[in-house]
Amino acid sequence: MATPPRVPAGWYTDPSALHERRYWDGTAWTAHVSDGGIAATDQLGTRPPPTPERPAGPPPDDATPADAFPDDATPAPRKRRAWAVPAIVAAVVVLALLAGLLIWAPWKGPPLLRPTGLTAGPSTTSSVVFRWSRPATGPPPDRYVILHDGRVAGSVPGTVTSYRGTGLAPATAYRYRVAAERGGQRSAPSPVIVVTTATPPVSAARLQGQWTVGIRLTRGAAGLTGPKGWDETWQATPTCAAGPCDVRLSGGLNGYAFKTTLTRAGAVYQGKIAGNVFPCGSKSKSFPIRSTVRIRITVATARVDNSQWTAGSWTGRMLMTAPYTASGKFYCPASRQAASLTGNP
Repeated sequence: MATPPRVPAGWYTDPSALHERRYWDGTAWTAHVSDGGIAATDQLGTRPPPTPERPAGPPPDDATPADAFPDDATPAPRKRRAWAVPAIVAAVVVLALLAGLLIWAPWKGPPLLRPTGLTAGPSTTSSVVFRWSRPATGPPPDRYVILHDGRVAGSVPGTVTSYRGTGLAPATAYRYRVAAERGGQRSAPSPVIVVTTATPPVSAARLQGQWTVGIRLTRGAAGLTGPKGWDETWQATPTCAAGPCDVRLSGGLNGYAFKTTLTRAGAVYQGKIAGNVFPCGSKSKSFPIRSTVRIRITVATARVDNSQWTAGSWTGRMLMTAPYTASGKFYCPASRQAASLTGNP
């Protein structure tokens, strides 16, 4: 019996195919007797463990095992790696998708919401306070801008949701709106909120300016000739720069020009005049009488004038006393008169 040809090292017999042999890396090769293989009559047996002539493990990419082919066999062409081109294509697709995102759907910043929920806080005669709600979502803005009559009246940081307006006129309504700003952009303004400064008491009113004074005699007019009522023009000049205080009062009284100072006590001002208010006699036969006139006026109403709380009207009374006075063969007895006063700007 002929000796079967030697199976090259690294080959093994696959029981599933009599004439099929495989390289150590699994590449198929069919043996033929003519090229040193085994015949179909060769007995199949169990697969003996291969005896590699090189260290275990796959050879490097640039190396071909020395025992991969028999001496007279032609090596099969090596396979190219099939994963390189698909991987490059996949990478290009991913980059294209990312570029598409940057072009078609750029990231947008959080919305700049319009401030809402404005409510008034406590006020004084010269200041007001109001508040608004924080944004329902997203971060706070860089700052809030306070608008009054369409102009910027002030601003607060974006973490603050209240504003205090100062230096305001008393008893005055102010209209405000709030807008949020972020990155140089401004939101739509909030709804209008109307806040009113507190109303001071009448006693805090400043008595100043020109007044038309109505004088009406109420007592002691029997010994006087002429009308029992008339109007005068008086000027009140405060002795302080702001607020209520004493005033210098000047004007006319029955043709007599006077100047005096009225001392303030709350809403009440008092002072006196000494002079020839009601001369004795008439025309060329008259001679002066040095009368004393005491004036007391009380501020009745107040108003805002040029952002100041000032007197709007006042009432008062005037008492006039004249001593016995004679000149030659003429004389006038002592007398006492009373008159009511009303003052309007």
